[in-house]
Amino acid sequence: MKIVYSEKFEKMKGKTYFPLLSAEEQEVVRRLALQHKLTYQELRQLAEAGRDLTMWQEGGLSGWRNSLNGGAENLKSGKLLLTHLNAYLNSKRREPKSYPEEGFAKPAHREKKQLVQIESDKKIQGMCPVASPQTVCCNLRTIDAVENCAFGCSYCTIQTFYTDKFLFDNNFVEKLNKIEIEADRPYHFGTGQSSDSLVWGNKYGNLDALCNWAAEHPNVVLELKTKSDNIAYFLQNEIPPNLVCSWSLNTPVIIRNEEHFTANLEQRLHAARAIADRGVKVSFHFHPMVYYKNWEVDYPEIAARLIEMFDAQETLFISFGSVTMIKPAMKKIRNNGHQTKILQMQLVADPHGKQTYPDETKVMMFKRMYEAFQPWRDDVFFYLCMEKPEIWLSAFGSVYENNDLFESELLSSCMSKINQRRAKTCSPI
Repeated sequence: MKIVYSEKFEKMKGKTYFPLLSAEEQEVVRRLALQHKLTYQELRQLAEAGRDLTMWQEGGLSGWRNSLNGGAENLKSGKLLLTHLNAYLNSKRREPKSYPEEGFAKPAHREKKQLVQIESDKKIQGMCPVASPQTVCCNLRTIDAVENCAFGCSYCTIQTFYTDKFLFDNNFVEKLNKIEIEADRPYHFGTGQSSDSLVWGNKYGNLDALCNWAAEHPNVVLELKTKSDNIAYFLQNEIPPNLVCSWSLNTPVIIRNEEHFTANLEQRLHAARAIADRGVKVSFHFHPMVYYKNWEVDYPEIAARLIEMFDAQETLFISFGSVTMIKPAMKKIRNNGHQTKILQMQLVADPHGKQTYPDETKVMMFKRMYEAFQPWRDDVFFYLCMEKPEIWLSAFGSVYENNDLFESELLSSCMSKINQRRAKTCSPI
């Protein structure tokens, strides 16, 4: 029995982004699919393009169709249709994306998730998940203090890892104390891999546990990474000198459009300043740096602010990194359908198979920021996160021979400043 194409289309459309398109966009897809008898893969690409162009606020498929002389209906085959469409998409990806002055509409609300304590057999300690011989890595060790994040950054991979709950481990203190630490070597541990480190405050005694653990292991640099300004705990308690609070920073344009529900740039900077005034060391991560119109002015302005607001001796390290996407995160972005331009960019595979910016874009951005921090380059440790040796050489002019040497240099720089604070704290009045 011969299958009528319209029946085939009805079966295929539900396996694509077609159901998530507006009624107008669906009509464009339906008309083109029926006219050109698109294959499943062609239909999938067309619907995905419609989803992307709508999220990017670039006029959807209707805008693309109107850009063609004679209209998409006059193209003679599905293959030719997709050729024109991909050329249009690439033109939108190549040009620096421009965000609206008023900012994109935020998601209506945060996802409602239950906050619970659980009994878990999971380990809380691990290694940086992107450590690899193909990239230069600082050998960061991770501690999963909480699972899941309360923020809504469009590019975040955490959104794909966990359930619909915020999970706190009942046995966190016990597991923390079981982490094997050799007393005669330094370590770098961080808690920002599975959730924001400060947004929860001292919920269930988490910060008490981490500060006590850091105090018991003075050879550990314990980093709490955040986009929050929830610093009340650090203003009310004595903090061990080997604990560092680090802020992930971005430009106001990116925070307003892509980092939903986080503290804004001024709030983050003032929180970091208040922490530093208490004698707690701070650090800053520009990760991800996003390529958009005016990035070359906006990012260096933050560098200038940091140099103005902080002393190099208060700052342990500064890192740069670019947008890096895993396929489940890209799928989640498209399923959510929020206004975003995070995928409106040329993306290529990195050494781990993730999607990221082309090398030349990364080098251009990293070099610009490294130059902006010229006054601090002799006194603060700078590094790239998850990048190939070739990127280091092009952006910084040098690269570590191996990851162990990178780790050693980072920790030596950190411990030098931490020990200076210890000496001041212990000096007689």
